[in-house]
Amino acid sequence: MLPRRQDYGVKMTAGVRGGSVMNFRTTVNSSSGRRRGSSAVLPSVLTFLVIVASGGLLLMIEKGMLNSMETPPPRGSGKRLDFIRQVGRHGPDAVDVESQILQEIRNRTIRTMCSQKNMPHNIWSLSPLQRKTVLQHILVNDQYHFLYCYVPKVACSNWKRVLKPDEIRYRLKHYFKFMFVREPMERLLSAYRNKFGEIQSYQKKYGVEIVKRYRKRRAKDAPIKGDDVTFGEFVRYLLDEDVERMNEHWMPMYNLCQPCAVNYDFIGSYEHLESDSAYVLQHVGVPPHVQFPERQTWYKPVTTETLHYYLCSLPQKLLKELLPKYILDFSLFTYPLPNTTTQHCRH
Repeated sequence: MLPRRQDYGVKMTAGVRGGSVMNFRTTVNSSSGRRRGSSAVLPSVLTFLVIVASGGLLLMIEKGMLNSMETPPPRGSGKRLDFIRQVGRHGPDAVDVESQILQEIRNRTIRTMCSQKNMPHNIWSLSPLQRKTVLQHILVNDQYHFLYCYVPKVACSNWKRVLKPDEIRYRLKHYFKFMFVREPMERLLSAYRNKFGEIQSYQKKYGVEIVKRYRKRRAKDAPIKGDDVTFGEFVRYLLDEDVERMNEHWMPMYNLCQPCAVNYDFIGSYEHLESDSAYVLQHVGVPPHVQFPERQTWYKPVTTETLHYYLCSLPQKLLKELLPKYILDFSLFTYPLPNTTTQHCRH
């Protein structure tokens, strides 16, 4: 049986260097629980303003985290920008200044939020369950001295073919640490389509129970295979789930990799996968024959139009209750909240 959560609250454990674990809990109910809230430079600045307004400040204002806040300098020494410029000499498509700017914005956001009091300052200040989760998702390569925290549905199967797991803990201080992130709702939809549309084991383990629990109009004697779970039923299931006990394929990226407890040297994105992965491989000094594997021919990408269709098909109430569960993924990794207004969904 799937574990059931009786309320629709969000249990978000956000970490920060210099304090103990603090659990954020935002209760969401039907009446008062919703939160109200070309050069590459100009688009990036505009994107940043939208991100801050919709994501980072939403959480920070709610939690009173803006008091006496100091903005730290960005992480890094500009080596990534130099790398991009160097690669750009061999092809204009490799030049991705916006990726560099977003990386700096992401670093500033994470440092600022993770420097607040009462947040985990290292991996040992996490709860045993939180620490177990992140250690299970860190892969180690001793030959090239790096650690990779993999996030399912962010091309992690490709990276696991490049890396080999090994011992983890004492290398956290000395190795190059990186992770990759993806737009939270796109990642969620990708997991839904893959696991419930193609993987029989997930259909039997999760799909059958989801249909039993959330499908009101079904014949009681009809057989249930779990291969026809709707996206709405899947979302209702997520609302009843504790984020710290979710399956890894839909657990928030924050909970999987704990970016406040682990000081990652680089956080790449699915949206800039080619250039970001090339930078990581060059940085750790792997030989030229080691390349990031190309996507399989059977891969079905989640397009903007597809994501738009699924999100706009959800009842607004469900979507407004779902987003807070992933608010740290939106705010820390600088993704704007999706636009699902009635006017936008009509188009």
